[in-house]
Order: sequence, then structure tokens, then C-alpha cells
Amino acid sequence: MSFVDLLSESMPLLLDGLALTLQLSAVSLIIAMVLGILASLMGMSKNPVLRAINRAYVAIIRGTPLLVQGFFIYFGITGMLNIRISAFMAGVIALSLNAGGYLSEIFRGGIQAVDPGQREAARSLGLSAHQTTWRIIIPQAIRICIPSVVNQWCITIKDTSIISVIGLAELTKVGQQIIARTYRSFEVWIIVGIMYFVIIYLLTILARVVERKVSLDA
Repeated sequence: MSFVDLLSESMPLLLDGLALTLQLSAVSLIIAMVLGILASLMGMSKNPVLRAINRAYVAIIRGTPLLVQGFFIYFGITGMLNIRISAFMAGVIALSLNAGGYLSEIFRGGIQAVDPGQREAARSLGLSAHQTTWRIIIPQAIRICIPSVVNQWCITIKDTSIISVIGLAELTKVGQQIIARTYRSFEVWIIVGIMYFVIIYLLTILARVVERKVSLDA
């Protein structure tokens, strides 16, 4: 089988795997963004319990591999509670919690980088602490964090390949299945690598455009 034949035969399956990878990444990152913002606010709260929860969460995420987190969610928790969840749901939970932990620290740094005078000015205009945080501080912090946030997005998209170990037929898993049938590992991994590269490269270009636009609007 020539490389062209291999490509034409494998591409439909690889595109299906890529679609699942993008779907998994999109859902996980949306949840992770919300989780990261909330966790960062907990970490800066005056409530010691909330701060302790944030520190424990971030420490666990940073201190354990994503692979172990995925196994714990898909096999550990489900086994203990005697429930079954899909590999996709387990992947979403694992990736969301993992990315959320790192985004929490990214957002915390962004919030702390916002000029304290912004908060004082908002309060002098009559805005409540809640309104000041969500209407003034968070938007500016996200703008500051754009490069780091995009970097975490790229990492999470690539981390979807780890979720293949629990049987989810994303791009990497599909590549393994094709290799098992064709024994053409060199060519298949080149194709898979190029597909990942293109997605990450396009995301990086989009992020630069958004960052430039935000900088001009600021």
C-alpha cells in the first residue's frame, strides 16, 4: 500500500478522531475557564476555608499526572460509587479539572496585575464589590492573561491524547487503531502529528489576532 493509498483510506477515520478531539477540548476548556476564574477568586478570598480549598485543589492538580487523574476518575471513582460514565465524560472531567487548576494560577496572577486604583475608582463610582470584580477586574485580568491562557489551551488540546488510554477514540487512539491494522506506524504518526500541529498553529494565529485587537481597543 502506497502512502497516498494509506492517506486516502485512513483520513476519514482520522478526521472523525480529530472532530472528537476538538469537541473534547472545547467542552473541557469552557468548563476549565469558569472553574479557573472561580478557583482564583477563592484563592484570593478573605475566607480561610475557601483559600485552603483552592490551595489543596491546585496542589493536587500540579502534583499528580493527568494520566493518573483520568484513571482515578474513570476507574477509581466509578468503581467506588458503583456507577458508569462514558469515556468522553471522564475525559471532560479530567481535562477540565486539570486545566482549571493551572488556569486558576494564571487568572490569579492576572487579577493581581490589575492596577489597584481600578478597584478604588469603581467603588467610588458606587459599584459593589461583586460588580467591581466581574465588570472591571475580571475583564482586565483576562486581557492580561491572554498569552498564558492560549498556551494552556494548546497544552489541553495536546493532553487529549492522554485520554486515549481510557478507550476514547480521539485522534491519537484512532492513529493507534490504524497502525494495528496496517503496521505503518511511521507514516501514521507523521499524519497525526501534522494534524495536531495544524490545529495548534491555527489557534496560535487566532490568539495573536485577538490579542492585537484587544490591545488596540484598550
